[in-house]
Amino acid sequence: MKRVRQTKTATQRNRLLKNRVKEARKSILVAVEAGDNAAAQEAYVALSSAADKAAKKGAFHKKRADRYKARAAASIAKASA
Repeated sequence: MKRVRQTKTATQRNRLLKNRVKEARKSILVAVEAGDNAAAQEAYVALSSAADKAAKKGAFHKKRADRYKARAAASIAKASA
């Protein structure tokens, strides 16, 4: 039953990491829609950190983290232009 315990621990960790990324993405979206570039930049830093950590821990693939960061940066750039 060790495998069950390991899976439970990994699932909890992955869920936490994924939720941090999801919250950061949402905060960027809200900031961009509100036109608050400073808040969007701060949220981007949080997203970048959270996504890289989640990829490092194996919650999802590194290219997925890169894609999230690229799309967020593009939306911020588009909103500030």
